[in-house]
Amino acid sequence: MPNITSTNVAQAIVKLVASRALPALVGNLVMGNLVNRDFETELKSQGDVVSVTIPGSAKANNIGETGSVQTQNQNLGNAQIVLNTHIESSFAIPDVTKVIAHPDLLSMYMQPAVNAVAEKIESDLMGTWPLFTSNLAVGADNTALTESVVDEAEKSLFDAKVPQTDRKYLVVTSKAHSEIRQISRFSENQTNGNGSAIVTGQVGTLKDFSVIRSQYVKSVGGAGRNLAFHRDAIALVMRRLPIPLPGTGAVAEYAELGNFGIRVVMSYQPNTLGQQFTVDALYGVGALRNSFATLVKN
Repeated sequence: MPNITSTNVAQAIVKLVASRALPALVGNLVMGNLVNRDFETELKSQGDVVSVTIPGSAKANNIGETGSVQTQNQNLGNAQIVLNTHIESSFAIPDVTKVIAHPDLLSMYMQPAVNAVAEKIESDLMGTWPLFTSNLAVGADNTALTESVVDEAEKSLFDAKVPQTDRKYLVVTSKAHSEIRQISRFSENQTNGNGSAIVTGQVGTLKDFSVIRSQYVKSVGGAGRNLAFHRDAIALVMRRLPIPLPGTGAVAEYAELGNFGIRVVMSYQPNTLGQQFTVDALYGVGALRNSFATLVKN
């Protein structure tokens, strides 16, 4: 049985916080759970560039006409995503031993920090809307969404050859979501068969879109910048941050799950005579496949 030391205890505390922080963080994400996430355990620094591979294209050869197999050299594309965001949210715990004995108390300290990190990631992902120029925007500023606008958004992705069997998302403001719920053909039992938008308040699947409202959809002059997209339209690229040097008074642990990773650092703060915990992440966002997203204005 290994000896119990202060180092072991400190590492165990950080592991406990990390194990609880990551599920809480992922659970607060909307866009972060819908886009293409690229995560590797290699260490990177802010400002580094990551190349995310994009599938190439190929042509079908009629061997009956050519008489031979034609080998094609597929040129895989790539998107250059800059790791330009290093975010952190820190909180102090005066008495760590008390928190360890009462896990609910740990959640109360930790949740605001986790929420802050999730909100920043969500905001940055929704802020990618100016990058999508391949498809013409649909809808109009300060104009209620209509069935024809939603239909036009779906058509634009179909014409861009987004795989028909893959899920497509329409992430909208609360105002746009409310406007959609009031379109009778989308909400009434006699037209869609269940009337779920009235009963539950959730639109659900509509014209092949999973409709989701978000508090972080961007606006310009009060006009919403909603997004209709396939997951491969947007990339969220994350990389590990280095562990603090031994003997510097800080203990760190990685928390990683499903192409998503954060670092949790515990350090002693002499000004407060308590332990400070920092939840941080290094990431970059960008357009992966430009034609796989359409801006929807309202």
